Amino acid sequence: MRKSVQEMSNSKQHNQLAFSTNVCKQRVTQKNEQYSTIHYFCLHYMRTSLLTTLLLLHICCRAQDKQAEDKIIWYDPITVTDKTFGYQHPRVALDQNNNPMVLWGDDNGRVFLARWAGKGFAEAVRINPPGKAAFVEPWAGPEITSRGDTVYIVYKETPEEKNHIHILHSYDGGKHFSIETQVDDSDALISRFPTVAMNPYGHPLVSYMKYDPGYQNPRHVVAKSNDFGETIAGEAVVKNYSGGKISDCCPATVVESGNATVILFRDDFNGYRNIWAGISKNRAISFDKGMQIDSTNWYSKNCAAEPPHGTIVGDTLYAVFGSGGGDSALIYLSKVSLTTQGIAYRPLTGKFPGLTSQTSPRIANSGNATAITWVQSIGINMQVCLHFTNDITTGLPEKYTTVARGVFQSPDVALGGGHIYVVYEDDSSKNIMCRIGRYEETITNKLLAENTTVALERSKNGKYFTVTMPDLSYCLMVDATGKEYEMDVKCKKNSCKINTEELDPGLYVVKMYTKDEKIFTYKYEVKEEVEKEEKEKKKGR
Repeated sequence: MRKSVQEMSNSKQHNQLAFSTNVCKQRVTQKNEQYSTIHYFCLHYMRTSLLTTLLLLHICCRAQDKQAEDKIIWYDPITVTDKTFGYQHPRVALDQNNNPMVLWGDDNGRVFLARWAGKGFAEAVRINPPGKAAFVEPWAGPEITSRGDTVYIVYKETPEEKNHIHILHSYDGGKHFSIETQVDDSDALISRFPTVAMNPYGHPLVSYMKYDPGYQNPRHVVAKSNDFGETIAGEAVVKNYSGGKISDCCPATVVESGNATVILFRDDFNGYRNIWAGISKNRAISFDKGMQIDSTNWYSKNCAAEPPHGTIVGDTLYAVFGSGGGDSALIYLSKVSLTTQGIAYRPLTGKFPGLTSQTSPRIANSGNATAITWVQSIGINMQVCLHFTNDITTGLPEKYTTVARGVFQSPDVALGGGHIYVVYEDDSSKNIMCRIGRYEETITNKLLAENTTVALERSKNGKYFTVTMPDLSYCLMVDATGKEYEMDVKCKKNSCKINTEELDPGLYVVKMYTKDEKIFTYKYEVKEEVEKEEKEKKKGR
């Protein structure tokens, strides 16, 4: 039976508060006082209740025009750094206050980070130690991921044939970083192209390409840490699902959300360079399933160094990639259900008069709000472009925004707190630039952005949903009035079933709590059941 949250015992609320206090005490890192701080997860419990009570405001306002909702107010471009510090391969991530920090490298293999300082960016700080040069190119280089006050940075040390991949971590939003940890596990093998993601518990995942000596037998692997980047606890090999081989000069992307981990990579099957997704539902222990998410059949005898990128929203993977299939180089968006395995893809803009090529796609989300950036050439002129929607589940608008005009490479995008941050190489000035836009953040997106989304599977009759979460403790559903209902949870092995028959039809936010009080969220619609007589009439037709 469902129970409103008012019927929950005071003892459970007291236990939750006590747990939150203990977590805050335990997550103070004592190993290095220079970068010690209380970890991000302590903040979840302080913010969620207020956001939940505001959900009604969003529901009441959903009738507003969607075009107005998706409108962006843009500010003038800001110089992140001048050419003194280099300008290659910029990447942007957000700290616990949704302020941007930008990572990049230079021609000498130095890696820099610049943090937001109120009205602009502070002076760049070098990340890799002197004597260690990083691999840096416009299409590949150091990568960054963040959540709250936790930040991870990875880079490949050169020469690539004999040196290693390193990871550094920060627990104070990028103010201070740890010493390096070696990611790859052998001096006899070659590694390239690290990318990094973070699992729901704050531990990093690093994907990279591994080769036998002489750059033979290339394969993607995903390495994991169980102690916040202090050590690496093993790796999983991603299979060649097509029966071909991987495109051995093209970086991959690893994406993590809830109970799903996905690695996106470019395949090489007899010269056809399509995008594949390796999928793990056991938190990157193994990647047992592969899906081809691109059927444009880009044929090239040369290796295509055009990496895919992606993000997971709810139970859906959204991936962007470039393809030279057909007679134009275009950017595509692929939509992949991680529960039903359904796939759909389409070009972002398609061909139009004057378009020469599109390249370098990147995608980011905050809740359901999603932004995609890329570079396109119109004749001899180049543009940094952006598609934005406050709810990616309803699709993208027809029109995109031109963020900058000039000569550009390597854009990236992040969003959160009602702001969009687009960074890019300006090849004319040799500077890294940032363009900031402001949009109206919905209450639902604020609630979803606070926690990690998790994939649910709705039953065919719509009376219940299931979730693969062996450590699920209890489940709440928040209705349009902000009222919470505690749901019955029945688990068998790794699958849990939540019955929704007694809930009134409408939009809910599902909040699932694990045994150690981690919170996972999902936007879910309880649909009105068709009356029995109507069902019988339809059958008789």
